[in-house]
Amino acid sequence: MLLFWIFWGIDATVALVALYFFFIGLADGSVSSVNITIWAALLAVLAALLIGTLYLKSGGNLTLAKILTGALAIPALLAALAIIFMVASGTKWN
Repeated sequence: MLLFWIFWGIDATVALVALYFFFIGLADGSVSSVNITIWAALLAVLAALLIGTLYLKSGGNLTLAKILTGALAIPALLAALAIIFMVASGTKWN
């Protein structure tokens, strides 16, 4: 049960970061009519994942809910670790 909530919290953080970049893109004009469908699909999938896993957990399918939350949380953790490594190493990556 604890693993589900850890994964779900990471997924919620990923969704908040995506939402932040969406609103920043709206403000500076980089989110336009050309790519709004991609943004809408991305945000809809993230919302469906968050709500759907809560629904699965409440319905008694905790294993499937953990698998679905882990499908986004594990790559997000690996990406965060890579960024932390790049920043902490102090070398130039360009």
